[in-house]
Amino acid sequence: MAKTTQGEVLAPLEIPITRTLIVAGAIASRDYQDVHHDAELAQAKGSPDIFMNILTTNGLVGRYITDHFGPTSVLRKVAIRLGAPNYPGDKMVLNGTVEQVEVSREGVTAVVRVVGANGIGNHVTGTVTVTVPERREETEHPEGGPA
Repeated sequence: MAKTTQGEVLAPLEIPITRTLIVAGAIASRDYQDVHHDAELAQAKGSPDIFMNILTTNGLVGRYITDHFGPTSVLRKVAIRLGAPNYPGDKMVLNGTVEQVEVSREGVTAVVRVVGANGIGNHVTGTVTVTVPERREETEHPEGGPA
């Protein structure tokens, strides 16, 4: 991972919001509420269409962070809040800014402010704390001894 600095801006990630994404996310997270898969029942409850659940949003935010920080990164804390719903046919654009950076023996820990906006407004806002472990030499065993 490149050196992370306070104020660093992450590249945006654009995610098309499809019916398949909404329904698959709800099923994968075992959220069977009708507003996430049945348009008629969602409309009967006052929504114009089905909408994404928070667990899918949480997963997309996590993906955004790990895509940036790499496959060894570890999400330590995800604190998000939902706003405008994600409806099919829209797109959500995730943006992030590093607010804090701490370097320790374990690696680099960063707090990233994340905002995901769609055509209505901000769908998700919050912070993610992520740690990227210090890289070990390739000649070292996982236990720390020589190869």
